[in-house]
Amino acid sequence: MEFLRKLEEVLQKRKNDLPEKSYTAELFRDGIDRILKKIGEEAGEVIIAAKNTNEKELIHEVADLIFHIEVLLIEKGLSLDVIAKELEKRHS
Repeated sequence: MEFLRKLEEVLQKRKNDLPEKSYTAELFRDGIDRILKKIGEEAGEVIIAAKNTNEKELIHEVADLIFHIEVLLIEKGLSLDVIAKELEKRHS
């Protein structure tokens, strides 16, 4: 789980620096609509992968979805810590 925090830092840096040859920076440059479109696409791919029997495909698609959700959180000025606290609050 520590990697997700590291990824969050990398994504924040990509948003701040907007490097030319970065897929993530491209998402941030294109804005919220593109980020949301990617989340929708990835969520659909997770659903399809979950219906199949290929575990590697499901893992790959869930990782893609989590990545794009992290991009959304950074775009909206939120962090995974806030989400974790909300989940903890619901289950305590």
